[in-house]
Amino acid sequence: MDKNELYPIFLKLHNINVLIVGGGNVGLEKLSFMLKSSPNANVEVVATKFLPELEALVEKHPSVKLTEAKFKKKMLKKRHMVIACTDDLKINKKVYDLARKRYLICNIADTPDLCDYYLGGIVTKGNVKIAISTNGKSPTTAKRLREFFEEVIPEDVNKMVENLNEYRKTLKGNFEEKVQRMNEITEALKNKE
Repeated sequence: MDKNELYPIFLKLHNINVLIVGGGNVGLEKLSFMLKSSPNANVEVVATKFLPELEALVEKHPSVKLTEAKFKKKMLKKRHMVIACTDDLKINKKVYDLARKRYLICNIADTPDLCDYYLGGIVTKGNVKIAISTNGKSPTTAKRLREFFEEVIPEDVNKMVENLNEYRKTLKGNFEEKVQRMNEITEALKNKE
């Protein structure tokens, strides 16, 4: 049986530099997905032309920059992560190869073998965020699971998180005692129906 060995992390995209190569439908999809979760993401999109919808999206997000140009390897300088989603496989592969040489994590759209990471399904309720991965096998399943979790997670979960955070600040004792107390309080969450 296959096992998902991906390691999930939550990136502060306003603190790192992201490059998207491609300004078509897939570029729009990747950027939209990113900005829905991280509206202040620090992103530059490079393409020879941009969809009007992508340009309209960027107008609402001052942290995103559009550069109308062909991709050049110097564009990888001072980046942390890269997404290539042009309709030219040679360009996408070139981006990947150059990114690998610079130790940049890279995602080549619709090409799992050329991906260091996948963009999964995301559920957000205030401070609570759940990322869903199908190991790159089925984005449709991730979408259905996202819809399921959006329905079953109560809207007031954020209030509970904030209340527990305030309570945690009042706890005395060492780290282990605080962890034990928080575990006792949140034990009821496992048994909620």
